[in-house]
Amino acid sequence: MVQHNHLLLSIAAACIVIIFVIEEFAPANVVGAYGYVVPILLVATRRSRALMVVTVLICVAATYSGLLQPTKPGRFQAAVINRSVVASVLLLVAYLGMSWEERKAREADVQAALARETDNLLKANTQLVEAKDQLNRSERLAAVGQLVASVAHEVGTPLHSIAWHVQALAEAPTLTSEMKQHVTVIDEQLTRVVRIIQDLLSSTRPRQSQPRWVPVEPIISSAAVLMDPAFHAKEISFTVKIAAALPYVWAEAEKMHQVLVNVLVNGLAATAGHGSVTITVEARGASPDELDRGRRVADAMSPCVVMIVVQDTGCGMLAADVHKAFEPFFTTKAVGKGTGLGLFLSREIVVASGGSLSLTSELGRGTTVTITLPGLLPAPKQAEERA
Repeated sequence: MVQHNHLLLSIAAACIVIIFVIEEFAPANVVGAYGYVVPILLVATRRSRALMVVTVLICVAATYSGLLQPTKPGRFQAAVINRSVVASVLLLVAYLGMSWEERKAREADVQAALARETDNLLKANTQLVEAKDQLNRSERLAAVGQLVASVAHEVGTPLHSIAWHVQALAEAPTLTSEMKQHVTVIDEQLTRVVRIIQDLLSSTRPRQSQPRWVPVEPIISSAAVLMDPAFHAKEISFTVKIAAALPYVWAEAEKMHQVLVNVLVNGLAATAGHGSVTITVEARGASPDELDRGRRVADAMSPCVVMIVVQDTGCGMLAADVHKAFEPFFTTKAVGKGTGLGLFLSREIVVASGGSLSLTSELGRGTTVTITLPGLLPAPKQAEERA
């Protein structure tokens, strides 16, 4: 832009010089003085009144300079009149040119201001829609919170009775080792449910998460042991692939167990008999966003993440449903088969640990859920102590 302005001024100055030279060699021909209109119009595009005044004064002075040249007797008065007409034309052109350019400048400013206001209105409208969605979400969560608290109060007593019977069953002399393993799993899950109910009843807010660096293998194994009988009963192939020497993950083991169970339950419901569900656990380098997100909440995170990928060969989801999968109360299951809170709560738990939870699905081909968590590569001594 600056170079363009300098070019215009150079052309205007060159025009003034050329016309002045012509006037010096042909002072009687006043028509050449009308050429000063060109530099005046060029300067007008700069939209600078001060520069225009200087240019007009130079052009008018150059126009009258022709009177200094000798003329025929009796022609001086006519020359004065002719050059005064030229000066008047130059002044009129300068006025009209500046008025036109200033009008264009005002219109451009108005359009720019209108564009800014339109952009601000669009942003305000987007924020309003987001606020409305957030309010609706808060209202629905508040309603479900009241419902959960009420249900938790009613369910607490029968759960305690079940726990007592399970304890009695565990002490039975006829209990086989396989049965004892199943009873142990039932007892652990009952204990977890009772603890969750106690948290719900003790406060209107859930228990604060207490993540720490933990090995990922026990979390995967406990969820796999819990869900394996359900997959076996439905004749679904259930495979767990855990890479060797994995880093520790920043998470709360119990909550991550809840996340994995939620994801596996969804895979179980979506996969027909003779299908397959696979858990793959491996580590990779963290992207800049993952590293920044993890280090905001985790202590001494290494530049790596642990990926937990749960893939099924189930019915899959429509593309429109994939975008809604993490909204509270959205579910593709039949009425009474799901609450629509599993994936929503699971992602909240993973995000609180500095990770991410994403979902890809194709109708008729299955669904893949990917969980990433901040990783920590332990020093050799630390690894030996934790082992």
